[in-house]
Amino acid sequence: MSCELNRRQMVRSLLLGSGIFPAVINQLMAAESSPLAPKAPHFPGTAKRVIFIYLSGGASHVDSFDPKPKLAEYQREGKTGENNRKMMGSPWESKPRGKSGIEVTDLFPNIAECVDDLCIVRSMRGDHNDHFQATLGIHTGSVTFKRPSVGSWVTYGLGTENQNLPCYVVLAPEMPYAGSQIWSSDFLPGVYSGTRITSGPEPVPDLNRRAPSADMQKLELSLLDRFNRKHEKQHPGDPMLDARIKSYETAFGMQMTMPQVLDLAKESDATLKLYGMERGTTTGFGWQCLVARRMMEQGVRFVELIDVGSSKNWDAHGDIHTHGPLAKNIDRPIAGLLTDLKSRGLLKDTLVVFTTEFGRSPGPEGQMGRGHYNRAFSSWLAGGGVKGGITYGKTDDFGAKIVENECHVHDFHATILHCLGFDHTKLTFRHAGRDYRLTDVAGNVVKEILA
Repeated sequence: MSCELNRRQMVRSLLLGSGIFPAVINQLMAAESSPLAPKAPHFPGTAKRVIFIYLSGGASHVDSFDPKPKLAEYQREGKTGENNRKMMGSPWESKPRGKSGIEVTDLFPNIAECVDDLCIVRSMRGDHNDHFQATLGIHTGSVTFKRPSVGSWVTYGLGTENQNLPCYVVLAPEMPYAGSQIWSSDFLPGVYSGTRITSGPEPVPDLNRRAPSADMQKLELSLLDRFNRKHEKQHPGDPMLDARIKSYETAFGMQMTMPQVLDLAKESDATLKLYGMERGTTTGFGWQCLVARRMMEQGVRFVELIDVGSSKNWDAHGDIHTHGPLAKNIDRPIAGLLTDLKSRGLLKDTLVVFTTEFGRSPGPEGQMGRGHYNRAFSSWLAGGGVKGGITYGKTDDFGAKIVENECHVHDFHATILHCLGFDHTKLTFRHAGRDYRLTDVAGNVVKEILA
């Protein structure tokens, strides 16, 4: 019989010898074997965490990060484009910004001031022109069947740095197209699903303890855990049961840690101003951005910020001018987030992603609207090992066709995973007799944008 002790046996022996309470030992052993324990990626990544900003409804690329003066010229002169289609200019002026001289419009004036930190991908392409399918596509890589979200894949691969908080948080006051499917883990274990947090006075329901004391609650949960583990032995390998048990553990941890994360009282007036917030505010996109930064500091691996607007989302069929107030609500907070992350030294290993499900048509829909457009749109990345102050890809003079360096959604996802240290072809999960991955059977890392 071998006298060698494995790591777990040695730790257990040391702790027992020191007289530490057995419950502490069990907690340490559970943390070590937890599916959410921190894991090493395939290679050292340049990013450790992700903030994924998603604009629901299809923000217009030609009115923001891929301005096209030719549209206004053709509209003035009554010229038509391909297939005799009318063109419509943008109501927002554009000009070169920052030291890089990248031209963007006045729709996002504050984000425009951060352009030297952005890598703007102007050649994005998706596979579907309807909201539901395109929203699934940008989140899961699939427009036909529900698949695990990008946040689920990231947390499946990396685990989390704080067992008292969810590994994957979705700050979504309102539901986007496709609903909770876009943060679902689907066939991955349920512990990798996103946890939705809303806003307002109670962002997380039942966060405050109902038990008379913390000790009483621990006693109650300990009894519940005993019954759960007994039930688990009778149903081994049930992923839904495992996820449910882990959810109780996470919920208890959240009661200890989450109130501190959501308490903005100690943030300075200067910081609140940076995000465009008033003290005491518990709603708005500024609140979402500031809470995201605080979660990054506490070890949450993946945070998604979803904006659907106060009443209408970015689906500007009737009037492109509706983009104006929507942009005003998020422009300053996002710029503040980038500035804050940079000043705290977090931007260098935090990948910030800004995207929508597709762009808007170069020509008008009705009098002043723009239609869905998946053939070309823009997204941007910042921090986390991507080059700042550059553009990648190019569309024609009307933003209608990609003419240089197409970046399919699969390429976009492959690049995000690469920044985190993953070979996207090897981050797989076996389901229904085959190995699945976020990028399906496609995708190439866009190496040109990597620092």
